[in-house]
Amino acid sequence: MRIFKGIAASEGMVKGKALVFRRASMAAERRHIFADGIASELKALAKALGEARLTIEEHSHSQLNSESRQILEAHLLMLEDPEYRNQIETYIRTNLVSAQWAIEEVSEQYASMLAQSGDELLAGRADDIRDVSLYLLDAARGRRQEIELRLDEDVVLVADSLMPSELFALDKKRILALVLDGGGRASHVAILVRAFNIPAVIATGRASHSINDGDEVIVDGNWGEVYVRADFTAAQLLDERYARWQEHEAELQQMVNLETQMLDGARVDLYANIQGPVEVDGVLASGASGIGLFRSEFLFMESASLPTEEQQYQAYKAALERMAPKAVTIRTLDIGGDKIVEELGIDEKNPILGWRAVRFCLSRKDIFTTQLRALLRASMHGNLKIMFPMISGLEELNAVLHLFEHVKEECRLEGILFDEKIEVGTMIEVPSAALCADILAKRVDFFSIGTNDLIQYTIAVDRGNEKIAYLYQPFHPGVLRSIKMIVDKAHAEGIVVSLCGEMASDPLCSVLLAGLGLDELSMGVQSLLQVRKILRSVSSEEARTLAEEVLSMDSYQTIHTYIREWMHDRFDHFTTI
Repeated sequence: MRIFKGIAASEGMVKGKALVFRRASMAAERRHIFADGIASELKALAKALGEARLTIEEHSHSQLNSESRQILEAHLLMLEDPEYRNQIETYIRTNLVSAQWAIEEVSEQYASMLAQSGDELLAGRADDIRDVSLYLLDAARGRRQEIELRLDEDVVLVADSLMPSELFALDKKRILALVLDGGGRASHVAILVRAFNIPAVIATGRASHSINDGDEVIVDGNWGEVYVRADFTAAQLLDERYARWQEHEAELQQMVNLETQMLDGARVDLYANIQGPVEVDGVLASGASGIGLFRSEFLFMESASLPTEEQQYQAYKAALERMAPKAVTIRTLDIGGDKIVEELGIDEKNPILGWRAVRFCLSRKDIFTTQLRALLRASMHGNLKIMFPMISGLEELNAVLHLFEHVKEECRLEGILFDEKIEVGTMIEVPSAALCADILAKRVDFFSIGTNDLIQYTIAVDRGNEKIAYLYQPFHPGVLRSIKMIVDKAHAEGIVVSLCGEMASDPLCSVLLAGLGLDELSMGVQSLLQVRKILRSVSSEEARTLAEEVLSMDSYQTIHTYIREWMHDRFDHFTTI
């Protein structure tokens, strides 16, 4: 028996026969040409670019969630990058080589540069470049994207590496689980296997070199373990673990139609975060109280051009009608920072502190008013709430509200019906807004705390920088005290406070957040039932006492240890936190 430990990338436990795949080299045709052959190779490149685009677009028409479609959109953008094409053409002319050779060389140069950049996000894009080159090379060779692998039966796929394009080309229904030698939880393959609900363990080291075709493999995507040819004792233990996991999943399913009511009757409503209407079915299946964050910027990021008022209206309308009468809170365009739309021309040295979100919208009122009109029109089809991102103070909020009232008046003059009582709120995600929460609360109907940005701005740590990732701490006393201050100031003005950052999705944070006084938590649907079960198992008094204890502590390490022990004492029987 052998055991491989890695990263739990996608939940689930599976037993099955292994099929080992080691991705072969691109095997480009390395052929020298004469000068009179350049035109022919440039023509071959142009044809390959067109066919590769068609293949990616076909994949994008599959039933995928927004995150998966973003990956394909990113690949299309790379494929259409004129600089990428120009570099390949130049390589053909300068070195007198075949199109395939040029594609391989230029792509690897780009990929190597990104991999060695020292930036985690850029390094993660190296595989995207290589993946796009695979589409191109297959098109140049005259065949559609596919790997030399046939899935005639259900298998546990074990691979040294796997590109998103290769996963798309496979019959996902035949893949019981996936085991990869490398990768990270945020890699595109990891994102896709979660979208396809395939249990996965990645970063196992050299599992593909030790596992043989036909070996019986048990993959535990909850704990990040892979068992090969398990002996009797291990198999028994794993069967027991699997039975406990199934029991846990069954218990969570019983939470779907229940309210998130604590033992003493206090409520914390749980909402879902989405990126587009396609995710609404999952929200309804989870029993969420509504949608607490509809990230409207993905309508812009997924489109080849800026979405029109009608296109936006139809997307918002679709979500509102499906969710009615439950509330749908749509965040206005939060572009910039790490979310780029090429058509908008945002290119800055320090984008996280730059021209983004409301700052961008107030300077591009043409784009902003189009979105506001679409939202107002859609408000007639359900329970819509609108919130504005990255408000830093009263001046910005007043400017946004003034423009919103102007758009309302335009709609009235044009006879366009909308909900005259539509609620508006602001996200609290920068320290200045937190400190002025009492002032802002007088002008809006609700707050939504965006902890992803609030944490990085409060601690001054770029959450995408691996060198200082250890400083990005949700349990930092400054962060927790900020949340408590925001909640208290909002409640003093009689408005509701939600939290929609990653903290809401973390079961370890759930009781603490309830104790800090949050009225609502909005999260990914995969976490919702777990959080509901936890909150239904404690009283609001217990939660408040926990929060009081934590707020008196002086370091995130002390707080993290205390909360972990507190949670394990109470919930170890049904959670793996």
